[in-house]
Amino acid sequence: MQSIPRLITAAAVCFFFISSIALAQLEYKSGILWDRPERVEGAMPVCTPAPEGAVVLFDGGDITKTFDNAQNWVVKDGYAEVHGGSITSKQSFGSCKIHLEWAEPEKVVSSSQGRGNSGVYIMGKYEVQILDSYNNETYFDGQCGSIYKQAPPLKNVCRKPGEWQSYDITFTAPKFDEKGNVTRKARLTVVQNGIVVQDDFELLGGTFWYKPPVYEAHEPKLPLSLQDHGNPVRFRNIWVQEIDD
Repeated sequence: MQSIPRLITAAAVCFFFISSIALAQLEYKSGILWDRPERVEGAMPVCTPAPEGAVVLFDGGDITKTFDNAQNWVVKDGYAEVHGGSITSKQSFGSCKIHLEWAEPEKVVSSSQGRGNSGVYIMGKYEVQILDSYNNETYFDGQCGSIYKQAPPLKNVCRKPGEWQSYDITFTAPKFDEKGNVTRKARLTVVQNGIVVQDDFELLGGTFWYKPPVYEAHEPKLPLSLQDHGNPVRFRNIWVQEIDD
């Protein structure tokens, strides 16, 4: 007869494998065989100051004034480092232009989606992926500059870990009728380090890890979120300029 500790150990191992299989089955995969984004060396970040009328979300000061749940983020030397959970802007936005600069951790400690992972969640629903994609293999519609699980970047323009990079995002918000049906799909243009990596892409819906993209009716203006995925990504110079819709 097996001892009780051995039975408990065997049961724990069995539970781990069953849980792992169940979790893997939860992940949505489009099944599209994307081409590898062309690698472009030497792309430089665009460090643009906030224009007149823009909403400054972070300029190196107190990030808790403009973001909820930001009390644990580390702010020093003009940047804010991810720590203690994702943060959400206190102000809501619809169609807009977004500028932010970020730097991946200089020390590489993981690979694929575990390496410098974060994201810009526009309206809390539509993610532009942030990832250390410098010599880092992962699925193409999940690498840096992708519309997560929907479209890989047109180019891989990532700089080395620790170096500053930039996003300039133009977002057209979706519209819904009174029954919740989408009447205008969202669109995204993303310029990373001065190079277009998404060119007026029409979103298929919200970006999800566990299910296909789908539109879910929501308010015309919602907050912006920056993701904590367990990696100490740094951010600076974040501003939003609303677009007349």
